[in-house]
Amino acid sequence: MTVDGTNSNEQVILVTGGYDHTIKIWQPHTGVCQRTAEHTDSQVNALDITPDKYLIAAAGYQHIRMYDLVSDNPNPIINYEGVSKNITGLGFQEEGKWMYTGGEDCSARIWDLRLCSFQCQRIFQVSAPVNCVCLHPNQAELIVGDQSGVIHLWDLRSDHNEQLIPEAEASVQDVAIDQDGTYMAAVNNKGHCYIWTLTGGVGDEPTRLNPRHKLAAHKRYALRCKFSPDSTLLVTTSADQTARVWKTTDFSEVQILQHEAKRWVWDAAFSADSQYIFTASSDGVARLWNVSTGAVEREYQGHQKAVTALAFRDEVLPAS
Repeated sequence: MTVDGTNSNEQVILVTGGYDHTIKIWQPHTGVCQRTAEHTDSQVNALDITPDKYLIAAAGYQHIRMYDLVSDNPNPIINYEGVSKNITGLGFQEEGKWMYTGGEDCSARIWDLRLCSFQCQRIFQVSAPVNCVCLHPNQAELIVGDQSGVIHLWDLRSDHNEQLIPEAEASVQDVAIDQDGTYMAAVNNKGHCYIWTLTGGVGDEPTRLNPRHKLAAHKRYALRCKFSPDSTLLVTTSADQTARVWKTTDFSEVQILQHEAKRWVWDAAFSADSQYIFTASSDGVARLWNVSTGAVEREYQGHQKAVTALAFRDEVLPAS
């Protein structure tokens, strides 16, 4: 990301959402809120931007709402219904053909975005509420983490699934795989972060996980984990009021991001150059941090309650 704003606005999108039932779309390089969309019937649990950058999807209570990023329409243009309880996570296949979600109804779901029916196409049922879902970069395996502490590897090609339990009776709060498909991380409600190295996953071969590290990452609930686009860093966020940055070569801690407001850090996202991190916090503010200095570069103020989700895309388009 070029924080001075040399990227055009169409390429750089920051979206935040939370407990105040609004979704805000920001100019990342100025901190100016361009638009506020209404998410009236629930808090926002998770956000993601479609690969073509035309739509933002918001996960809420019993629904997914899609908002137009191109127009000024403050209302959702597509509604995905028919799910009970909270949708806790969502994301997109890399070409935007389908969306995946996970939720407290003990399921992960695949939604075909090419159909106009807005119906779920495939359901993967588990025995506990789902906290998080993550798509392997091979676009063929969905990783599902649940409240009972089980991580499920659902192979979309064969419909086969495997389970692992990194820590008994510890709720898996988030899972992440780096863009190279080299590492997987999972954080739990005891503040621990588990790291695996990945092999296989090419062609029809399933991914194999090899345990690598256990980090006592946080003193309290861990909430999110994300790898940097260049796969060199991992950020974890927590109820202990910090986001912590780890180096993937040896998983040593390289930075602690903590604001004097001392509130829960709910979500985080890296810039495309891996040098900056956005965070979403319970004080209603999103922040842009410089990874190397640990300093706050910019604040995004406007939410009236906790910011619990953010989404960011700033891939630089190739020159024509």
